[in-house]
Amino acid sequence: METLSTAKAHGGTQGVYRHHSRSTDTVMNFAVFVPPQASKGRVPVVWFLSGLTCTHQNAMDKAEYRRAAAELGLMIVLPDTSPRGADVPDEKDNWKFGSGAGFYLDATQAPFERNYRMYSYLTDELPAYLAVNFPADLNRQAIMGHSMGGHGALTIALKHPERFRSASALAPIVQPTTAGWSRPAFEKYLGRNLSSWRPYDATLLIEDGHRFREFLVDQGTADEFLDDGLRPQLLKQACEKAGIPLTLNMREGYDHSYNFISTFMADHLLWHAERLKA
Repeated sequence: METLSTAKAHGGTQGVYRHHSRSTDTVMNFAVFVPPQASKGRVPVVWFLSGLTCTHQNAMDKAEYRRAAAELGLMIVLPDTSPRGADVPDEKDNWKFGSGAGFYLDATQAPFERNYRMYSYLTDELPAYLAVNFPADLNRQAIMGHSMGGHGALTIALKHPERFRSASALAPIVQPTTAGWSRPAFEKYLGRNLSSWRPYDATLLIEDGHRFREFLVDQGTADEFLDDGLRPQLLKQACEKAGIPLTLNMREGYDHSYNFISTFMADHLLWHAERLKA
């Protein structure tokens, strides 16, 4: 693992790192904020998964998480959203697919199956790096994300309820198998057999019997993607049917941007901290 940069912030350390991933067969960058409490021992971890077109850098620059994370003693992990590199297949004119749009799944279709394995990277490989290289208490983990990252956070939590004590999302894609901006990507990554899509759809995972103790979701009412891409009411319906507690906050006038994310980031971190320290 290579350290690309470190900087002191709110008594903690914001770092950016690089390593070669066996999951994606590429070099992967990620960012970690280590709070000041880590000087006394391992600290709980909150994963933040970013949305379409993003890298770790977007949330690091705009999400405004460091003050709250330092006060609450939380390590924040910001992975990339896809594999990258000259040899990685991509569609450079399509922001909804390829570079920056890995959808947190393991592709099965050529030529994408070699590199686009973000699910394995996040659930297996990167946690192992954290355990060895950072003061991370992996017995106390939470996961959250925005948009495509919200989709990733919900699906990963549903498939690993024993690993995560809490899960939340900001404007998540709750049913990517039918959403206009994700369905084409699913077909390219996973093929046309719709049964292979179900493990990466939060509403269908719930329908298939997966459970999580509770979810927190914030959604802006002025989000331009609300009706076609996000549709939080579908998650609400699925959770109500399955008996999963869901707090769904519809935030009047907020859009899909980091202005929205940064407004409610501290609320989400406090919510996670209460569950991680219980």
